Amino acid sequence: MLDKIEHTKQVFITELQKVVTLQDLEQVRIKFLARSGEIAVLFEGMKTAAISEKPALGKALNELRQCTQAQFDEKKSSLEQTAKPKEVPFDLTLPGRPKPIGTKHPVVQVMEEMKRIFISMGFSVETGPDIESDYYNFGALNFAPDHPARDMQDTIFIADKILLRTHTSPVQIRVMEKQQPPVRAIMPGWAYRNEATSARSLVAFHQIEGLYVDHGVTFSELKGTLVAFAKQFYGSSIKYRFRPSFFPFTEPSAEMDITCFICGGKGCRVCKHSGWLEVLGSGMVHPHVFQAVGYDPEKYSGYAFGMGIERTAMLRYNIDDIRILYENDVRFLKQF
Repeated sequence: MLDKIEHTKQVFITELQKVVTLQDLEQVRIKFLARSGEIAVLFEGMKTAAISEKPALGKALNELRQCTQAQFDEKKSSLEQTAKPKEVPFDLTLPGRPKPIGTKHPVVQVMEEMKRIFISMGFSVETGPDIESDYYNFGALNFAPDHPARDMQDTIFIADKILLRTHTSPVQIRVMEKQQPPVRAIMPGWAYRNEATSARSLVAFHQIEGLYVDHGVTFSELKGTLVAFAKQFYGSSIKYRFRPSFFPFTEPSAEMDITCFICGGKGCRVCKHSGWLEVLGSGMVHPHVFQAVGYDPEKYSGYAFGMGIERTAMLRYNIDDIRILYENDVRFLKQF
């Protein structure tokens, strides 16, 4: 039995010396150190040994197991160190790797530029709640309960007479309620309409509206303000026109068109071959709106205007599908 123990030790040492990879080492472990390996078989053989031989055999077997395990661990550690890739020294002379930096969303960029232009004209920036009452969204803006103009808005109601605002015009009412003229402010923010999502419309979108109220405000001032904005935003070479329109909260009302800057007014797919692009709606504030906020329409006059920010971004950047603005495609957003 002792001869078998010594023989097993020598064979283990010989095979361990031949090992060059961790895979080879695993085979040695299975052969000698596993539960069914040769050393375990030797321990099983003690059951049939004479009682007088067991102390010497037990000592020899324990020494064999400890010796082989120590040599195995040493070999494994050596192979693992060799298998590790060599560390490449750090070159302090190399330039640092730039961290990727995100860009502002094109809608945010357009909104900020609009705000900058109007602030330079003396407008303040006002905000209001996205969840509004029927009164602020319709009633105070001259929408009668059965007025057909309500059909222009596909409203999302939350509860009875509580809704997601369909435009940012309710902020105009809130500003006039808390402030006496002169009032000169713009109101950017979200608006919501229960519309089918398409290449031209979204359920949630941005608007920016403006309001100026004071003594003797005229339609000519409205036109001058909007033309000055358009030339700063779209370029000084654009041509413009105003067309009669209808909005319940303004009278008279007009929509503003500019020459298509894609084709230069010659006609293209973007402008539907008309040479013109509609950019905003506007008009003189209706006397009924002034009465709703406690202003005397005989004493004050004013104008209001509004435009969609996503639509404006689409016109400016020649984007033909509004949905792509919110698909979070980094390849698209990086262009801006």
